Amino acid sequence: MRNFKHFCCIMTLLIPLFGFSQITIKGTVTDKTTNMPLPGVNVFIKGTTTGTVTDFDGIYQLANVNTGDVLVFSFIGYVTEEITVTGSEDINVVLDESAQSLEEVVLIGYGSTTVKDATGSVSSVKAEDINKGAIASPEQLLVGKVAGVQVTTGGGAPGTGSTIRIRGGASLNANNDPLIVIDGVPIDKNNLAGSRNPLNLVNPNDIESYNILKDASATAIYGSRASNGVIIITTKKGKQGDLKVNYTANVSIQENIRMVDALSADEFRAYVNANGTATDIALMGNSKTNWQELIFRTGTGTDHNISLSGGSDRFNVRGSMGYTNVNGTLKTSKLERATYAINIGSKFFDNHLKVDVNTKASLIANRFADQGAIGNAIAFDPTQPVYDNNLPFGGYFEWTEPNTNNPISVGAPFNPLALLEQRRNISSVSRILGNVQFDYKFHFLPELNANLNIGIDKSSSKGSNKIFNSVTTVLKDGITNLGSIATYTQQKENKLLDFYLQYVKEFGNSKLDIMGGYSYQNFVDKSDNITDIQNPDITEKKDYYKELNLQSFFGRLNFSLSDKYLFTFTYRRDGSSRFSKENRWGNFPAAAIAWKIYEEPFFENAEVLSNLKLRLGWGITGQQDIGSFYPAIQTYLLSTNTAQYQFGNNFIGTYRAQPYNTTLKWEETTTYNAGLDFGFFENKLSGSIDGFTEKL
Repeated sequence: MRNFKHFCCIMTLLIPLFGFSQITIKGTVTDKTTNMPLPGVNVFIKGTTTGTVTDFDGIYQLANVNTGDVLVFSFIGYVTEEITVTGSEDINVVLDESAQSLEEVVLIGYGSTTVKDATGSVSSVKAEDINKGAIASPEQLLVGKVAGVQVTTGGGAPGTGSTIRIRGGASLNANNDPLIVIDGVPIDKNNLAGSRNPLNLVNPNDIESYNILKDASATAIYGSRASNGVIIITTKKGKQGDLKVNYTANVSIQENIRMVDALSADEFRAYVNANGTATDIALMGNSKTNWQELIFRTGTGTDHNISLSGGSDRFNVRGSMGYTNVNGTLKTSKLERATYAINIGSKFFDNHLKVDVNTKASLIANRFADQGAIGNAIAFDPTQPVYDNNLPFGGYFEWTEPNTNNPISVGAPFNPLALLEQRRNISSVSRILGNVQFDYKFHFLPELNANLNIGIDKSSSKGSNKIFNSVTTVLKDGITNLGSIATYTQQKENKLLDFYLQYVKEFGNSKLDIMGGYSYQNFVDKSDNITDIQNPDITEKKDYYKELNLQSFFGRLNFSLSDKYLFTFTYRRDGSSRFSKENRWGNFPAAAIAWKIYEEPFFENAEVLSNLKLRLGWGITGQQDIGSFYPAIQTYLLSTNTAQYQFGNNFIGTYRAQPYNTTLKWEETTTYNAGLDFGFFENKLSGSIDGFTEKL
């Protein structure tokens, strides 16, 4: 009994010593390159859930730390540091930016992740990877950069849009273009009248990165518009530091290096003489005309860009202006564009509130060449002259009836050069895209963020197509040639409101990320056009007004277990005014898992291997871009002036019912995806292998 009392006394004296062995560690975390403090760095005791984050000044304080504990300092984009506690001294840490692509941040829609933690098929193309040179269309920057993404040019005209396909098309009848999101604003896929390309709004020099979401587990967060994949474009922002001015200029020259192998005048004449009838031989001329050389030219272009950027730890700004002037290789084709952009980022309340303002504007002037001249240049008789002042077609040679000199309306091509030079098809387009995004980290619960994104995309165009003295405008009497004049205008407006809450909590080596929100987007499209203005008897005016509304509820759960096993669950419920009330809403779930095999103990000594991750995904995505804005309700079309009903001496316009389908509903695509990411030699050699199947 006496020994037990002695033991209790000794333990009572030792208890304070045990208490004193737990200490409080504090210090500052800074960036190695800039020596600036790093806010938001995760600091935790390895193997436990005890941790904290650095404040706005990079300062942290962590209590209840034992000597011998290992402190882990981690921050996205930086190399993780582990330091063993040896005493009560302050521990200041310097983090170096990660050179490994595994730490690369990729956008996944309403959030971001790193390459190593992505469970879906996501590819990223950064500014430093983008093709350099005088490029007028932003999508051309992706050519040959991403597996599974095909970019097919729409032609050689300056600024012409390209067809983008991510893993092919997902619809037989609906739009197969991917959804494009610019700085958080999904844009309208449909082009504006008089615009070559909806992406011409963005100056390629202002693009910071592309993030391409390919499989359903990655795209399902966008629900009804994600069947064809998603391309997220992020533009350049200001960075902390002194004001920097950057100016770039490019001069480009374009040549058609090869022409269609058509017969020369001598070859054509020899063939007709050998095989033609007397009538055929009599129709030949005495000229030697190379029609392809006549319609093409050396294309020239200039591109000038200037940007200013800079900022502090609380405020940054970047502004840019660009001017592009490109003459196409087909005569009369031209693009002239001015772009303006300003991005402002600011932080308030000790870094708890971040406000980003992004604005982009463009003014574009186009002249469109008649591309029918290309086919005519191949088919037109090379023995005929270019000009003939004896014909009433502005001095150009055209095929006419032998006795009347009336144009041959069927079977004879038109003069290729006349098609280009007697048409003036021009347009002017203006567009502005802007949004303001608020991201607030709650003071009482720093793991919870609220994000509000308000955006607007407005565009307008006007244009005219004028043709004079052309054989294409001669009336049936063969003499009258009033020409042809048509004009048009169009205005589009796209309003956006996104709001979501996100809760992120780390538990040692595990991490929970929950997000849920609401989206509202409204599209308005109105237009009018007037044709045959030159002749009041047949002049027609048409106009329309269309409106489309999309509303959505969405959520996503990401869970990382022991930094080895990753789980993602996504759900989105979309509503579209395109469909009847019974079919208006659609549900789009997705799930994915990933296993970081290289983190397992049996790969611990595999120094050559830096990444090995297996991914499995499933999801349902939708397509609501089917037909017109009103494919499920009754609409009527007013007849034209040449299709009216006669009552006595009066002609009355009638309304014709248009096809509609009240049972029409969403297209759905179910996708299964399996992928393997690998990397060797600190990811100097890396790649991905994906296999997928889609069920429409």
